[in-house]
Amino acid sequence: MNPRGRPSGCGTLPDLRAILADSCVVPVIVSDDPGIAGPLSRALLAGGIGIAEVTLRTPNALRVLAGMAGTPGLVAGAGTVLNARQAEAAVSCGARFLVSPGYSPSVNQAAADAGVPVLPGVATATEMMRAIDDGHAVVKYFPAAASGGPAALRALSAPFGMLEFVPTGDITQASAATWLELPAVIAVGGSWMATPDLLRSRDFTAITALALAATRLSRHEPGGARA
Repeated sequence: MNPRGRPSGCGTLPDLRAILADSCVVPVIVSDDPGIAGPLSRALLAGGIGIAEVTLRTPNALRVLAGMAGTPGLVAGAGTVLNARQAEAAVSCGARFLVSPGYSPSVNQAAADAGVPVLPGVATATEMMRAIDDGHAVVKYFPAAASGGPAALRALSAPFGMLEFVPTGDITQASAATWLELPAVIAVGGSWMATPDLLRSRDFTAITALALAATRLSRHEPGGARA
């Protein structure tokens, strides 16, 4: 059982859940420049964040992923994984976890075959029920803001006490705390810590500062630690 009394489930390995619970924030990286992988990884680590999701939205995303996956201390995963082929390619580049925007049995199976955890995307009660049937304990809630925001997830999650959520989609530094106050939310994903503009300008100092601010936010300072 995890600390909230929920079963671990076969869909998410305990080490990934522990990392999510510890960081509470997952930087979502969109870049086509493999040269930023090392400096970005070091900037995030300097800011206290040891996890990142590299989205497969650009031609060189797998090269960015491979570079970040090779950085000691950083757990790099692949996001926007749409099919088994992409899942296999991401794992071959060192992805430690996979994230899909929707619920894909083929991606889930590819992740299971590769022995890596997957956060399947859900937005409806039906998809949440399917995730539970398939043994998942942690899922991505996407698109978070467009699906009704924290109020919608609070209502949707009420019948599903065995699920934990990682909301992603239009979450900002200003709105993240509201999401993290929900008991069912284990972490949030967002790009505000490493925006495409910051990556293009290679402003890694700003990225470290935003990462540090995000870790403070995740601990709800000054309001006490998150349960």
